[in-house]
Amino acid sequence: MGIYFNPGNGSFTKDKNSQLYIDKTGLIEYLNRVICTNANCISVSHARRFGKSHAAGMIDAYYSRGCDSSELFADSEIAAKDSYSAHLNKYNVIHIDVSSFWDAYKDNVIEKIQEYIYDELKQVYGDQIDYTKMISAVLMSVYNISDIPFVIIIDEWDCVIRNGGNKTLVHSYLQFLHLLFKSEESKTFLALAYITGILPIKKIKDESALNNFREFTMLKSKQLTRYFGFTEDEVKKLCITYDMDFESIKAWYNGYLIDGLHMYNPNSVVQAMLDHDYDFYWKNTSSFESINTFITMNYAGLKDDVLAMLSGDKIRVNVNTFQNDLTTVASKDDALTALIHLGYLAYDANRKMAYIPNYEVAAAYDLALQTGSWSEVANSISKCDELLDATLNEDADKVAELVEIAHETYTSVLKYNDENSLSCALTMAYFTANAYYNIVREFPAGKGFADLVFIPRANACGRPAIVIELKYNASADSAISQIKNRRYHGALSGYSNQILLVGINYSNTSDNKKHTCIIESINNLD
Repeated sequence: MGIYFNPGNGSFTKDKNSQLYIDKTGLIEYLNRVICTNANCISVSHARRFGKSHAAGMIDAYYSRGCDSSELFADSEIAAKDSYSAHLNKYNVIHIDVSSFWDAYKDNVIEKIQEYIYDELKQVYGDQIDYTKMISAVLMSVYNISDIPFVIIIDEWDCVIRNGGNKTLVHSYLQFLHLLFKSEESKTFLALAYITGILPIKKIKDESALNNFREFTMLKSKQLTRYFGFTEDEVKKLCITYDMDFESIKAWYNGYLIDGLHMYNPNSVVQAMLDHDYDFYWKNTSSFESINTFITMNYAGLKDDVLAMLSGDKIRVNVNTFQNDLTTVASKDDALTALIHLGYLAYDANRKMAYIPNYEVAAAYDLALQTGSWSEVANSISKCDELLDATLNEDADKVAELVEIAHETYTSVLKYNDENSLSCALTMAYFTANAYYNIVREFPAGKGFADLVFIPRANACGRPAIVIELKYNASADSAISQIKNRRYHGALSGYSNQILLVGINYSNTSDNKKHTCIIESINNLD
């Protein structure tokens, strides 16, 4: 048992013994269908903390001859499949995490990867192998001696591509991968290749190292979608087990729509369940610098689109122009596509539209804006808690003042004299209310549609439901009257003991632009 050659099952054992474990061994059934076929090269590119490393450890434990994992998999989904016994611990496995080598050996990363692999091969095969030969010849020699094919797992394979500005190094690295996965020798010794990264495979002119890989990405994961992230059914079961409110978990961590499945960030869901709390867990494990890098690029329409998505809209994006490279972003579409692959946007493939998936990710944008160049937007968002508190305290004058600031902030990207633009601005202004409420624009209620409705979730801690009606060049009184006359508040019966009716009017005359507000509190039985 080695670290890089025929690793043990320690990583998967820890995952399996964790307090919260979801069986994803169905992935292995798919791999067993393609192993030792001409479809045996798999590339998975997903955002950080979406289970790539967990899957790699699971694959180690199943295929590696460096361990006996029969007991570990005995009660798993894969154990009931016909292919289970045929492949269990039957292969020579090589597992490399390129990011760990990159951190230590940027200048000679390829040589060091080979060195560490060869050191472990020497412990088993000694001087039977000529280690001066290229790696494909060395692995072929091992195969000739053992008659056992290889499963090669490379985690963070794109680390050199993402971070390497040195074209010579990138070229050498791709040649190294070619030897592992496309050389004449690999056609014999390679049973399965499984590589993971953040970005899809970059198409480089005259390079064909990885064009034989089938790709599974944040845009399309096909048969493998349910094995990365948590599915909605899995999260519902966890909420029952851990006594958590599903609607709150959904608002905080759902939103990734991949091949028709709603996928949840597994790292955040696990932390929420174990802590029994809703919090921003992803910010502790991911760098948000990339958000600010891309959203502040000077491409026409990019700022408009980001603000629209922050207010809850979806934006059409062409994902096909992206070169799968964070250094050659050349358009608004490229910037948005990069954020999709990084997990900071979700993608609706049917509608070809991008959107911010959940409150946790929206909060990441808030953090990025506070440290970036959008000072006016950050200043408005920083007043969100104050606005919500003023609303709950029925301080109508303060609400009008803060709404006016928010409305002014977004005039550069929204049609100012329009109820819909005010609705968008208010959605942004009540940004942090998403932590406690499901906020719905144009909510069907009574005899029409309420402009904004705040439906409290179980974690709202007694906060009242809220109905907001907007008017332009009318009066806040008329907004309140419309709520009552059309009984918009009736649709909120059963959500809370108290309902706040909020009427907001924006008047625009030649000499005056003014927001006014009236707030009334009623019992939901009224």
